[in-house]
Amino acid sequence: MSNAAVALKICGLTDRSQACSIAAMGVQAIGVIGVDKTPRFVEEPLRRAIFTELEKLYPHVERVWVVADPCDYAIKSALQAEGTPTIVQLHGSETPERCLQLKQQHPTVRWWKALRLRTEQDLSDLSSFEPHIDALLLDAWSPDQLGGTGHRLDPNWFTHLHDQLKPNTVWWLAGGISSEWVPELLRIVSPYGLDASSRLEAKPGVKDLNKVRALVQTVHDNGPLRQ
Repeated sequence: MSNAAVALKICGLTDRSQACSIAAMGVQAIGVIGVDKTPRFVEEPLRRAIFTELEKLYPHVERVWVVADPCDYAIKSALQAEGTPTIVQLHGSETPERCLQLKQQHPTVRWWKALRLRTEQDLSDLSSFEPHIDALLLDAWSPDQLGGTGHRLDPNWFTHLHDQLKPNTVWWLAGGISSEWVPELLRIVSPYGLDASSRLEAKPGVKDLNKVRALVQTVHDNGPLRQ
């Protein structure tokens, strides 16, 4: 694979100071979880505080709100007032039609669709979402969690993905991203970006900043990081 620039998203932040510390490392996106009853769920007041701080201090860093099958009211509310996301990541059972509807209703925010893959054959589902979203995020399937499991996908599944997708389709790879795996991973596959969470944690929602820093450095050395 070529040494193309790679974007990096650190997801599952639950602390404002950690979010800012990680943004300062040069990552492209910070993710906050809005899925209730999950280990990294962040209530609305804190989510808005984290996003407000990021917007003020690191306006170039994308603020990603991760949700699953949100209702129209929840989306509309989250996109108003202070502390709004720049990207909404749909991590539930949203259909291509639902993605299109949300994108049409709220054109000023970008929409990502996360797809949890069980087998390589699940990649055939991507084409139905492509026209209706701004990016795809490919994660490992788990029977009991929507994400943040640390399970890894086989990177060999994606070696010919660029041939299957339209030329400008943006896709991110999630699932078990860590500094140790990045050199091997980027030799095999060339995603637009990597989405890391659980393998960087001291405990759910609390990152080990040394692990985050090591990942940022390793991606930069092998990528480098997108600007």
